[in-house]
Amino acid sequence: MGKDKGEKTNFNTQIFVNLPVKDLDKTISFFTKLGFIFNPQFTDKNATCMIVSDSIFVMLLVEPFFKSFIKKDICDARKNTEVLMGLSAESREKVDAMVNSAVGVGGKESRAPQDHGWMYARTFEDMDGHIWEIFYMDESKMPEEMKNKK
Repeated sequence: MGKDKGEKTNFNTQIFVNLPVKDLDKTISFFTKLGFIFNPQFTDKNATCMIVSDSIFVMLLVEPFFKSFIKKDICDARKNTEVLMGLSAESREKVDAMVNSAVGVGGKESRAPQDHGWMYARTFEDMDGHIWEIFYMDESKMPEEMKNKK
């Protein structure tokens, strides 16, 4: 799937993040309260497809079903971290609203807010311990030394 030098990346690619969950109904309820919707075509007793954007989807799979795709053990995300999911937001206020909502419906904030002036981020853990970082970037305020790296 790699690209030859000079070949452009396919920006039409969709991403499907697969996460194991203990209780699918509680997980759907949690993320519904945060404003996410689900694709009913890919939802049954074993899994659901949470729609993040036109090209980003999170497949939430009950642990026994998730295990059918892997040979390794499932990481206990309450004890170990395997991945951080980063989602951009339209503003600092939207970052705060999302994390405050997550905490209000049973999630927990996993670290202090990070404010770098041009970038603002907060994180929460869902009920299964998966870490979601919600961030806002104002690239017009990005430090010049970072802009010149392009």
